[in-house]
Amino acid sequence: MKKLFRAFSVFVVAVMLVGCFAPTAPNSSQTMEQKSGTQEPQGKLKVYTSFYPMYDFAKKIGGDKADVINLVPVGAEPHDWEPDAKALADLESADLFIYNGAGMEDWVEKVLSSVHNDKLTVVEASRGVDLLKFEEQDEKEVHDKDHKEEKAHVHEEEHEHEKVHEGHHHHGEFDPHVWLSIQNAKKELKNIKDAFVEKDSANKDYYEANYEKYAKAFDALDEKFTSELGKLENKNIVVAHEAFGYLCRDYGLRQIGIEGVNADSEPDAGRMAEIIEFVHKNNVKTIYFEELISPKVAEAIAKETGAKTAMLNPLEGLGQEDLDKGVDYLQVMEKNLETLIQGQ
Repeated sequence: MKKLFRAFSVFVVAVMLVGCFAPTAPNSSQTMEQKSGTQEPQGKLKVYTSFYPMYDFAKKIGGDKADVINLVPVGAEPHDWEPDAKALADLESADLFIYNGAGMEDWVEKVLSSVHNDKLTVVEASRGVDLLKFEEQDEKEVHDKDHKEEKAHVHEEEHEHEKVHEGHHHHGEFDPHVWLSIQNAKKELKNIKDAFVEKDSANKDYYEANYEKYAKAFDALDEKFTSELGKLENKNIVVAHEAFGYLCRDYGLRQIGIEGVNADSEPDAGRMAEIIEFVHKNNVKTIYFEELISPKVAEAIAKETGAKTAMLNPLEGLGQEDLDKGVDYLQVMEKNLETLIQGQ
């Protein structure tokens, strides 16, 4: 019996010693402090983007230091897309949310007012970009880079161009498709890079190096666009919707949109007749459609005029096949350049 009592006494003492030296469990206030937005992120940044160009730019800067998720699903038209409850829930746990701005994503203000995430950094990528007002497009689509001999021809067609634009309406004051200017896209890339650096300063050199790498690639492609498009004899392009104002401004082209900036309806018979007349009078050889818009209207105009059709991609979204292949902004813009050259 004494042996049993001594054994029990040793056990009790051992338990008491363990209790004295065991670490104290963190209280709730310590746990919340670790989750606060003032501390640098542990592991990869969790980044959400509004639609494809923002996704691609964020991937270029973030590399393997970030998990980048695009909110607009494959095949959805970003002008019309509306976020659901899942999108709101995703942003509650995000580090960065990147959107284009300039009126492209009408839903952003409403969504952000519903998100309660103190650590979330919101990036409007188009901040600081020289935005193009819609009433300026008739002038700026005929942007002249020392092509003085073309100005007289443009003025002769000015009345006809105004007729084709008659009756069009736009949503918002500015053209939101800023990324279709390669130099604008480079500015957006820099704004995104600056946000990554601010959010995760420990990896500043990594983000800076990624930016420098792609900024050089953007500059090289811009120079190629300037050189090749400067050689085109016909500066008129007929497009599905007016997404290419910045591209036209940069490279001396002029877009005629079958529809307005949002491509949210089919043209009526009067509009079709105006486009067909313009194609005939200006010897337009190609009618351009888009990946996310049905080509049937472009095909109907082509049939009436003897023109051909081709896809000119505004990069508002890519198909799943291209995404699976890792197709990026630079590749799509390179393809757009080839398409414009072949469309003469």
